[in-house]
Amino acid sequence: MYLQLNKYLSFLFLFISFSSAAQPTREVQLQNHFWTSVNTQARISNKFFVIGDFHVRRTNYLKNNNFYYTRLGVGYYINKNLSVALGAGHMWLANKTATTELFVNENRIVQQVQLNQPLGKVQVSQRFRLEERWIQKVANGELTDNYRYTTRYRYQLALNIPVNKNKYVPSIVLSDELMLQTGKDIVYNNFDQNRLFAGIKQQITPSLSFDFGYMHVWQQRLNGYQYNLNQTIRWFFYWQPDLRKKHNTVKS
Repeated sequence: MYLQLNKYLSFLFLFISFSSAAQPTREVQLQNHFWTSVNTQARISNKFFVIGDFHVRRTNYLKNNNFYYTRLGVGYYINKNLSVALGAGHMWLANKTATTELFVNENRIVQQVQLNQPLGKVQVSQRFRLEERWIQKVANGELTDNYRYTTRYRYQLALNIPVNKNKYVPSIVLSDELMLQTGKDIVYNNFDQNRLFAGIKQQITPSLSFDFGYMHVWQQRLNGYQYNLNQTIRWFFYWQPDLRKKHNTVKS
């Protein structure tokens, strides 16, 4: 029995060693990013709201393009804590070479479920997003008419921690978002990325606020052995106007 176990362990060791040797060495590219956006959620009735987002992301902080993204959609409040939304977005992703800079097109359909709940004084937000993505392919440094399709699954847990009863005093914001993906072309990187954020939230007016802070983005690339480690400064604005007629407004 001892000899059989020894043979098994020897075989397992050789298999693991061979598998490790066959895999390319992990490569990590360190990048510095700056992300900003305006995220609009306008209440148009007791149950419905409309969404309009615009994002700008730069690399080398502000020096180079990363991408531009816009999204439009509509949402529905199931109750005061739970909402669902459906939208469509378009991205222009910079693809820079030594001589040219292309903007790769990406189209998305986005479905979202969000649950907001108080936990004592802390506001807890859980968000699940499902994204169908069509990403334009590049061949020989040129855009093609072909697209690769992926489905991405995103789960975010966020905490808003007040430090004062006055809502215009900044609160602390902590969040983490995990993204996984599937698709015919997704062979080596079912894990897409993870975004860990720490910062503050500042209420400017009853309908306008922003958060500002540091985000650590760990992203696996398509080939599976190359990774991006993005040290990111994030500054997002949130506009939530209430467009309901005041005499028809009731608490949902």
